[in-house]
Amino acid sequence: MDAKEEFLNLVRDMHRLTSLQGHLGWDQETKMPPKGAAARGDILAWLASEAHGRLTDARMGELLAELEVGSLDADLGANVREMRRKYDEAVKIPSEFIHEFTKTRSSALVAWQQARSEDNWSHFAPHLEKLVALTRQKIELLGNEGTPYDTLLDEYEVGMTVADYDPLFAGLKDRLVPLLKSIMDSGVMIPRLPEGMTFPADAQEAFCNRVSNAMGFDFEAGRMDRSTHPFCAGLWPGDTRFTTRFDEADPFSCLYAVMHEAGHGLYEQGLGAEHVFTPRGHAISLGVHESQSRLWENQIGRTAAFWKVAMPWFREEFPDMPDWSPEKLDLVANEVKPDFIRVEADEVTYNLHVMLRYEIEKMIFNEGLDVEDIPATWNRMFIEWFGIEVPDDTHGCLQDVHWSMAAFGYFPTYTLGNMYAAQLLQAMSKDLGDIDSLIEGGDWTSMLDWLRTNIHEKGSVMTPAELIQQATGSPPAPDAFLEYVEGKYGSLYGI
Repeated sequence: MDAKEEFLNLVRDMHRLTSLQGHLGWDQETKMPPKGAAARGDILAWLASEAHGRLTDARMGELLAELEVGSLDADLGANVREMRRKYDEAVKIPSEFIHEFTKTRSSALVAWQQARSEDNWSHFAPHLEKLVALTRQKIELLGNEGTPYDTLLDEYEVGMTVADYDPLFAGLKDRLVPLLKSIMDSGVMIPRLPEGMTFPADAQEAFCNRVSNAMGFDFEAGRMDRSTHPFCAGLWPGDTRFTTRFDEADPFSCLYAVMHEAGHGLYEQGLGAEHVFTPRGHAISLGVHESQSRLWENQIGRTAAFWKVAMPWFREEFPDMPDWSPEKLDLVANEVKPDFIRVEADEVTYNLHVMLRYEIEKMIFNEGLDVEDIPATWNRMFIEWFGIEVPDDTHGCLQDVHWSMAAFGYFPTYTLGNMYAAQLLQAMSKDLGDIDSLIEGGDWTSMLDWLRTNIHEKGSVMTPAELIQQATGSPPAPDAFLEYVEGKYGSLYGI
C-alpha cells in the first residue's frame, strides 16, 4: 500500500481504540455498578496505552515526514496537520505515564461522584492531588513555552494562552458587571412557580425528548440517559449519546441542559461519516463545539419564539402549570441572578463562573495553589465576585466533573463558545432572515442545515479561527456576544 493508505489505516486503528475508551467512559458515568470501578480503570488505562503506542510508533513519524513533503488535498492535509501536532506531543510522554494518568482519572471520577453526593471534599481531594501532580509532570514532559497553564489551555483550543484569555476576560468583565448591576437595580419581578409544585422526572424526560426531536437530534443514531453531570459523547457514526439530570422542583434546569447537550450531539451527528476515525472527521475544537450547544440552548431555547412552539408540549406533560404566556416563560428562562451552579447560570453571569474557574486553575498551575486550599479560595472569590456565600462544596468546588477528568484548561472554551455562537447567529440571520420568525414557525430544519453546511461538515479541515472567519465573515471577537447580550437583556429588563 502507498504511504497515504498506510497512514490512514494507522490513524483509524488508533481512533478506534480511543472510541472504545469513550464508550466505556460513557458507561462508567451512566450504567456501571460501583464495584466495577477498579476493573474499568484498568481497562481504560490499557486502551489509552495501546492508543498512545500506536500514535508514537516510529512508523507514524516516518509516514508523517513522507507525506509532509508532498502535495496534499485539504482532507489529507488536515489529517497530517492534526496528527503531526499529536505525534510531536505524544512522543514526549512515556506509555507508563499514560497508563497511570488514565487509571488515576478513572478512580478520581468515581470518588468525585461520591464526594459530590455526600458534600465531602476530603473524599475527592487526595485523588485531585494525584491528578494535579501528574498534570504538572505532563507539563514538564511537554516542555512547551509560556506559562505552565498555557500548555493545558492549548490542549482544548490550539494556540490560546493566558496572554489571550486575560484581556478577553477583563474586557468581558468590564461590560458584564455593570450590566448585571443594572439588571439587579431594574426592579423587574420574575414570575415564580407555585410553591410545592413538582415536575416528575419522567414527564420532564418526555418533554425534553420532544424538544430534542424538534432540534433535529436523531434518536435512531443516539440516545439520552441520566448522569451526575450532563455531558455528550460522540462515540462513532450512528452512536451519539448525551445525558442530563433532573430536579423535580425546576423543569427548566433539565430542559436547558438537554438543549445544550443535544446541541453538542447535533454537531457530532453532522460530522462527515466518510472521514470516520480520522482527525478530519472530528470537531475542530471545544470552543467551536460549545458554540453549537450554547446557540441551541440560549439563542434558540431562551426566547419567547421557542416557547410559542414548546408551550403545548409543556402543558401536555404538566397540565397544572400556570397559564403563563410565552413572554412570561421567556422571562423566567432568562432570569438574571447571581447563583452557585455554572450549568444553570444565565447568560450574563455565566462567563463570570468560567472566569472564576480559570483564575483558580491559573493559581494551581502558575502559582502553586494547594488542593487543600481550593474550597476556601473558591468560596472567598465567589463572595467577592457574586456577593453570595457558597453554602457547601457541592454547590461550590465539587459541582463540575472536569477536575475529576483532569480537564484543566477546558473551562475557558465555554466563553469562546458564547463568542462564536453570537457571531454565528448574526451570520445565520443574514442568510436565513429573522431567526425568531424561523423558531416560531416550528420547523428548525433550515437553521440546522445552515450549521451543517458552515460548521459540522467542515470537521477539522480548518483551524477554529479560520472556520469562524469563513462561516461569519469576521475573525473571532467578543463584540457580537456583547452586542447580543446587552441588547437581549436590556430589552427584557427595560434598561
